Amino acid sequence: MIRLPSSIAARSAWLLLAGLAMLAGCSEEKPAEKPKAGTDRAAPEKRTQVPLGKGFDFYVLSLSWSPTWCAENDSSGRTQQCRRGEDNGFIVHGLWPQNERGYPEYCSTRESDRVPESLGRTVLDIIPSMGLIGHQWRKHGSCSGLGQKDYFAVTRAAFERVRIPAELEEQHGGRRLAPEAVEKAFIAANSGLSAGGIAVTCADGQLEEVRICMNADLSFRPCPAVDRAACRAKTIEQPPIR
Repeated sequence: MIRLPSSIAARSAWLLLAGLAMLAGCSEEKPAEKPKAGTDRAAPEKRTQVPLGKGFDFYVLSLSWSPTWCAENDSSGRTQQCRRGEDNGFIVHGLWPQNERGYPEYCSTRESDRVPESLGRTVLDIIPSMGLIGHQWRKHGSCSGLGQKDYFAVTRAAFERVRIPAELEEQHGGRRLAPEAVEKAFIAANSGLSAGGIAVTCADGQLEEVRICMNADLSFRPCPAVDRAACRAKTIEQPPIR
């Protein structure tokens, strides 16, 4: 047997160990993919602070089932909201300041009535209509005690606060269901949301909106007056996304 010089033997042993380590590293399992947003219902709740409005008691986040509105108002798909291929399901109709009795609207403010296009485009993904964005600011945002930029920042935060049940969007609608089933799906998907803090509305027997009540810090809260205005039909149609 030929003996290698000690320095060569040591180097060979080092290379052998390095190779084995590389092979072991390649054989390790890849880490599991992170769950998509809104699917991990057991994840701890994390919320960033938002600008606090004033001059009202609470917000109503109104989520409109877009196919219902489009069928009634823009069946040909002329607007961005209703255009085929946009695949709009639940969109933000608005974030509405409310009082325990009634609600303020069209309040005086130093801000312009017009929402600049540059600002509007920052929320077009959740409110897919510049016309609706402007209307919501004039009628509701002006009563929030916030400037335009902060109001739409809070609107986005409110939308992101809510987890839309996958079963209500992934099937793209096209079925009949009970308004109570819609409520229960939202409650199951959103920790802290109760039956007294959500209302499902309907129009002509179709799913119209889901309205969720929030404090100024976007924590969920009950709202008896909003809840009383919920749809009382036994079943309603959820028009399909087209």
